[in-house]
Amino acid sequence: MNTNKKIELGSQGLFVPKVGLGCMGMTQIAGMDVYGKADEAESIATIHRSLELGYNFLDTADLYGPLLNERLVAKAIKGNRNQYTIATKFGYEIDDKEQLTWQFNGTKDYVKKAVERSLKNLGTDYIDLYYLHRLDPNTPIEETVGAMAELVKEGKIGHIGLSEVSSETIKKAHTIHPLTAVQTEYSLFERGVEETGILKTLQDLGIGFVAYSPLGRGFISGDIKSPDDFPDNDFRKSLPRFQGEQFYKNIALVNEIKKLAIEKEITPSQLAIAWIVSKGIFPIPGTKRVKYVEENNAAAEIKLSIEDLNRLETIIPLGTITGDRYDAANMGAIDQ
Repeated sequence: MNTNKKIELGSQGLFVPKVGLGCMGMTQIAGMDVYGKADEAESIATIHRSLELGYNFLDTADLYGPLLNERLVAKAIKGNRNQYTIATKFGYEIDDKEQLTWQFNGTKDYVKKAVERSLKNLGTDYIDLYYLHRLDPNTPIEETVGAMAELVKEGKIGHIGLSEVSSETIKKAHTIHPLTAVQTEYSLFERGVEETGILKTLQDLGIGFVAYSPLGRGFISGDIKSPDDFPDNDFRKSLPRFQGEQFYKNIALVNEIKKLAIEKEITPSQLAIAWIVSKGIFPIPGTKRVKYVEENNAAAEIKLSIEDLNRLETIIPLGTITGDRYDAANMGAIDQ
C-alpha cells in the first residue's frame, strides 16, 4: 500500500484518503441495474484494488439492493475490516421482508433497527460514518440525530452524517450532536450546494462535505454519446439531465471538458475529480471496475493550475442549467 496522504473530513477526527469509492453500482436497486450490469467478483476485486492503492474509504447504503450492497461489501472486507473506513446510510424504509416501502423513516426506533441490520449485513460491530440518507418529513431532525448520538455513545458508529439536507436542517442537527459530514451530489454539472449557501454553512460549522456523483452520473466520463447508450432498465433514463434537448446541450459541455483533458494528457473523469479535490472537497466516484478505480484514485494527485480551474469554470459557470438531477418526486426529497 502506498503512503497516500489522508485528509480530515470535518473537524471530529475522521481521516480519509483524498478520494473515496462509491459502491452503489455494484448491485441492483429494487431490480434495476445502476450504471449497467454488475459482476460481483469484479466489484470485490475493485474494492481490494482500491485498498492496495491506499484508498480505503467505502460508501454504501442499506437502500442499495436493498441490503445486497452492504452484504457485498462485507464479503470484500472480511478478515480485513480494520483496514477500511466504512460509510453507510439509512432512512429509506425497508420492511421486515427486506423490501423498500419508498417511505422515509427517521424515528428513534427505526434508527436502532436500521443500524443493527446494517451492522449484521456488513459483518462488523461498528460503522465509521453513519448517514441519514434523506430527511424524514414526519420526524424532527432532533429526534433522528439524538438517536444517532446514542449509537455513538454505544460505540456502534463513530461519526454522524446527513445527506441531501438544507442549511437549516444542518444547523439544527449540529446542535444535538456534532456532524462530521454532509453528502450531496456535486460535480462540474451540479453545484447547487454553492448556490444555496449549504457549502458555506458546512465551512462555517467545520463539517466535511462529501461529493457523490462527481462525474455527473457518468456524463463527464465522455463515454456517453446518445440516449440510446443506456439499457432499458438503467435508472438514468428517468433523469431530466439525460433527456431530450438537454442531453445534447450537456454533450456539448462535455466535449469542451474533453479538450482540456486531452491537453493535460488525462481523462475527462480525472479532470473532473481533480477539480473537486483542488477545492478541498472529498469526492466518492462510483465504479465497479478495477480499471476505473485505478484511474479515479490517480486523479487525487493531479495538480491543476489556476488557469485550468478558471477555464473549467468558464466552460460551465456557476448557474449553468444541465437538467434536474432527479425526477420530480425525488427532487422533492432533497434540500429539506
